[in-house]
Amino acid sequence: MKNDNKDIKKEVTMTTIDYVPDGETAKRIAEAIWLPIYGEDIYKQKPYLSSLSGDSIWVVKGTLPKNYRGGVAYIEIRKRDCKILKVTHGK
Repeated sequence: MKNDNKDIKKEVTMTTIDYVPDGETAKRIAEAIWLPIYGEDIYKQKPYLSSLSGDSIWVVKGTLPKNYRGGVAYIEIRKRDCKILKVTHGK
């Protein structure tokens, strides 16, 4: 039986796919970046919130328990190539 899959070729390039296709992926990337910077305390900021700014930048930030004062981790990740544009933590 002939394998027809080899006849169908789809070129995948930086312009045809998004390396960070959804908010869940952005959250996992954020956690991987934050962990070596802020340590395991970053887990206390779960659940992380993700949103798409425009159509190209994922914004992920931590959350704090109700009535808790302080800042949260924040990151901006470019959707098309996973470039980290900003990492910060509020006070």
